[in-house]
Amino acid sequence: MTSITSVELNYLIFRYLQESGFTHSAFVLGYEASIKKCSIDGNLVPPGALITFVKKGLQYLEMEANLSNSDMDVDEDFSFLQPLDLITKDVYELRKIIKEKRKTLHKVRDKDRELDKEDEDEHAQIRDKERHEEEKEHNKDKERTEKDKDGEKQLDEQQASRKMVIDDQENRVQVKPENNGVLGGPEPMDFSTALTSQACDIHSSEVTILEGHTSEVCACAWSPAGSLLASGSGDSTARIWTIADNSWRSGSSAPLNVLVLKHVRGRTNEKSEDVTKLDWNGEGTQLATGSYDGQARIWTANGELRSTLSKHKGPIFSLKWNKKGDYLLTGSCDKTAIVWDVKAEECKQQFYFHSGPTLDVDWRNNVSFATSSTDNMIYVCKIGEIDPIKIFAGHQGEVNCVKWDPTGSLLASCSDDITAKIWSMKQDKFVHDLRAHSKEIYTIRWSPTGSGTSNPNQQLVLASASFDSTVKLWDVEHGKLLYSLNGHREPVYSVAFSPNGEYLASGSLDRSMHIWSLKEGKMVKTYTGNGGVFEVCWNKEGDKIAACFANNVVCVLDFRM
Repeated sequence: MTSITSVELNYLIFRYLQESGFTHSAFVLGYEASIKKCSIDGNLVPPGALITFVKKGLQYLEMEANLSNSDMDVDEDFSFLQPLDLITKDVYELRKIIKEKRKTLHKVRDKDRELDKEDEDEHAQIRDKERHEEEKEHNKDKERTEKDKDGEKQLDEQQASRKMVIDDQENRVQVKPENNGVLGGPEPMDFSTALTSQACDIHSSEVTILEGHTSEVCACAWSPAGSLLASGSGDSTARIWTIADNSWRSGSSAPLNVLVLKHVRGRTNEKSEDVTKLDWNGEGTQLATGSYDGQARIWTANGELRSTLSKHKGPIFSLKWNKKGDYLLTGSCDKTAIVWDVKAEECKQQFYFHSGPTLDVDWRNNVSFATSSTDNMIYVCKIGEIDPIKIFAGHQGEVNCVKWDPTGSLLASCSDDITAKIWSMKQDKFVHDLRAHSKEIYTIRWSPTGSGTSNPNQQLVLASASFDSTVKLWDVEHGKLLYSLNGHREPVYSVAFSPNGEYLASGSLDRSMHIWSLKEGKMVKTYTGNGGVFEVCWNKEGDKIAACFANNVVCVLDFRM
């Protein structure tokens, strides 16, 4: 049977109302995840069909709400309908369906009332009997001997003593980093807000609030050169902010230099131009943006549009520059990935391997990369090759994210099947199957440590963020859980390591961003905004952290320990 969940329906109605000039925070959901998840019968619905679906649903609701003789709740009427009915039938047909189902429901309710009346006397007799039995039991309780009471007291004392021993053992547990930077001991540790105090709250004087976007901000990225921060929003714009050191400690919002990169094509308030992804090239001279209209755009650091890359037939869900900066890689809802020749401003090669929308892409080196999809598959591709050079099959759900380690030898993936996996090009089966989360894993990140990094003496670890509200750190050499970070109360959408690998930032729908010290084994700072956090990122120097929020702002935090 064709079905659509209440969460998906809420999202559709929320987007339609928002684009019509209404706002309501009750329906704020994860932007990128909601785009990915909105499907009927397992297939992603085209934007036009979604808008038609919402318009018809709202039109019917409005019609029913204005009926003066209505004796039923409109929400109840609306629940009579199947999603396919709203898309394929007009208002009059919908009304006929409701009328017939109302009659049936009334008959059922009348019959239920009669049965309830017949049972009322019987229930009263049963209640009297139960009350009598309770009184007898109560009298028995009063007659308990002092010996029984003494026995219970002794048992309580034993339980209390056992609890004191357990608490004492737990209080003795400490995180002891090795001198070489290797995290912890053999047993995984839980970091929670219980380890923090009010002293770790980030003061407003340490935060610069960037205002200007008129819709949720779903992506942000620091330029690897200079003090430029890019942000992408559902308002059909990307923005490049200049964050100078003298802008700090301003508190609240600050009048900063900003460039607005408009993605509309002669139209306004169009869902199709929402900016979903952005990425700077290695030199920080060019910014690439991916949009829901299926186009990738390349801008200069001065905000000038250099080229528009059009070939995808669906929204762009992922976008990455290669290290050399001559190719741009995009993954789309149209099930394909495209490598673009940036200098020639044309498609170098399009890859058609997936049978579902391509959710993520990541370069292994300058000519090969990995892609993941809703079809549960991972493909490793190479420019010039017609077939995949490697196929990784093993996930039982949508593969949300893929990331190569700093050396390009190991690939990490995470999925809706509640697992993360580590793969090697040397074998077909996964190297490690990481199982500790209790809900879907949304994203993963490698630490900038270990071989091939600027922090070679520190252990390489993997961070995974999940809808179960936790972040977990993994020993990738042995496939073991090191730590579980349990400070959030809602799904965690983003994690980012500091450039020196000593800290981890995490952002959640609970409106908070936490910063964890991996050496001290505790949360050292936290900031709470007024909307869900969709992405967090560190600047190159590691003294500033940006976080983009669902309430249309970007916050830049001063991080100077």
